[in-house]
Amino acid sequence: MFDKLWCVYLNLNPEAKKVQDILCEGREQTNDHIAFRTLNLENIGINRLAKPFISRGYSLKGKYHFQAKKLFACHFEHTDPLIPKIFISELLVGEFSEFLQETVQFMVKDVRPSTDLFLTTGRRWDINYKIYSKLLSESEYAAWLYVFGFVPNHFTIYINSLNHFDSLVEVNQELKRHGYKINSSGGEIKGSPSLGLEQSSTLAYKTEIKFEDLAAAKKIPACYYEFAKRYDSFNGFIVNSADKIFESTDV
Repeated sequence: MFDKLWCVYLNLNPEAKKVQDILCEGREQTNDHIAFRTLNLENIGINRLAKPFISRGYSLKGKYHFQAKKLFACHFEHTDPLIPKIFISELLVGEFSEFLQETVQFMVKDVRPSTDLFLTTGRRWDINYKIYSKLLSESEYAAWLYVFGFVPNHFTIYINSLNHFDSLVEVNQELKRHGYKINSSGGEIKGSPSLGLEQSSTLAYKTEIKFEDLAAAKKIPACYYEFAKRYDSFNGFIVNSADKIFESTDV
């Protein structure tokens, strides 16, 4: 399952392999967590999408509320600490406009997570640029889901496992030296050692997307790569930091 998730993610963010080569120097990476986005609707909410992971030895470890973005999230951990954590967030659809609610309900009306690989299936509906733009004005998160559907939003390199980088400052500097842009919302490094977690991320790779009402494709931010350094055996997430990491896909 994880190999398939990685392949789908890499297709949406082909720069990830280059970033991995820069930081991991040919060695196998250690993933801190993999993140997914969804909606708090029947059949596709967090509890439903977490089932394939729970059946593989994961359990719920944390719950998070993002009031400004109107999101709720959970993270799950495996019994084996070397297996990446899973972070699933969901849009609180009922807190948005009638237009957004009707759009996403129509979008997923025939969607059923019938296999363990549901989170690799992407989008099963046609997309319209006018609708995308209107969603974007209300919720970047909803607009992203409208375009990309059910896929990994990002993978995260566990910086503690790297041999040649001791800090996120060094990681960010090296990536910028190679031409990558770092998410600077709230500062390039979110969190602190005293909080138990520091995070940074690239800006999302822009991929060409075809809309049914446009003749030419548009470049839309897809997926990004995150980097996490943990302290004092802290395995959770920090709402204020994650809130800014979400903005790696901002247009």
